Amino acid sequence: MTINTKAAVRALSALAQESRLAIFRTLVQAGPAGRTAGQLSQQLGISPSALSFHMKELVHADLAISRNEGRFVIHSAQIPAMNALLDYLTENCCGGNPCSPLPTTTCHTGQTEGHES
Repeated sequence: MTINTKAAVRALSALAQESRLAIFRTLVQAGPAGRTAGQLSQQLGISPSALSFHMKELVHADLAISRNEGRFVIHSAQIPAMNALLDYLTENCCGGNPCSPLPTTTCHTGQTEGHES
């Protein structure tokens, strides 16, 4: 799956809101099984009407899907779309060369090696 600039902007715009980012991260953690609207609402402390509004934005951005299972609405993250967005964002990383590893963090000081705070 590939993503174009307009789709990337739409996805980033959808994620640039605290509740939607929290919903999306929760759905990513849930995996393909997803979460019911009730579970999301309760877990995140978001009212059902607000959840519905935010899910509409995530679905419009192709970052989530909603499906009916019996009397429940199940929401899931669109993992291929998330991966396509990440690929788009890192497509030209390091001028097309393999990126060097990130500096390591030492646990006891909380400082990054080679850097002073």
